Amino acid sequence: MSPHLHPMLNVAIKAARAAGAIINRGALDVESVRISQKQINDYVTEVDQAAEKIIIETLLAAYPGHGILAEESGRELGAKDSECVWIIDPLDGTTNFIHGFPVYCVSIALAVKGRVEQAVVYDPTRNDLFTATRGRGAYMNERRIRVSRRTRLEECLIGTGFPYRPGDDIESYLGMMNEVLRRTAGLRRPGAAALDLAYVAAGFTDGFFETGLAIWDMAAGSLLVTEAGGLVGNFTGEADFLERRECLAGAPRIYGQLVPILCKYSQFAKAADKAAVPQEPAKGEGAPF
Repeated sequence: MSPHLHPMLNVAIKAARAAGAIINRGALDVESVRISQKQINDYVTEVDQAAEKIIIETLLAAYPGHGILAEESGRELGAKDSECVWIIDPLDGTTNFIHGFPVYCVSIALAVKGRVEQAVVYDPTRNDLFTATRGRGAYMNERRIRVSRRTRLEECLIGTGFPYRPGDDIESYLGMMNEVLRRTAGLRRPGAAALDLAYVAAGFTDGFFETGLAIWDMAAGSLLVTEAGGLVGNFTGEADFLERRECLAGAPRIYGQLVPILCKYSQFAKAADKAAVPQEPAKGEGAPF
């Protein structure tokens, strides 16, 4: 543990590394890992469960009075009325993991009175550790990180997440993808939102957007972005996003250019804005097929 870090962040790092060790062991023989399907294209493995268990045990051993909000166990463990709540995704990118695609991470955040104060995103395949404490900056492997300095959207690389669950609005996403692709240097879909946000914080990508996210997908990564000098909100540019299931993040100038493009696709957009969403022409009226 580093004496220079906040004590709570040190404990979160210890928990994330312990979970990462479990994930790396599972990755050695991923075909033998037991997998359950929560819903179509939404999986949980025994590795998710074991990683979550060690994270919770580590956090509660140090802070038994804290609450827990975890992807697999919800609020079953920890204090139910604490102002301090650990928000945990033990393996963000489970679909990647079970296919042997090495893009996934551990995400741990501490919210105090509803505001995220500590954040850890750990990539066990690369041993990359992203950390942040509110007011103290964001770091990757103990090196200070900042969001990208690019200011022209057409030069930017943007991260995103494709819809994959039943009921997801695929047509709406295709509209967003079309509009963003035409205005940028490219889109990337790695498959782990917490790591996507960490990459925005580190300046590896210039922005990120996705819908259908849960609080544990965004909590840690959002603090990384803001502590690295970026902005995070929903598609309409409002700061209330953690419970709203849509996230837009980026360097300030890029964030400001993405909001006008994506706002009309937001579930919170005004009717007039939603009416501006491009409509596909009917067949026989200029449609290609």
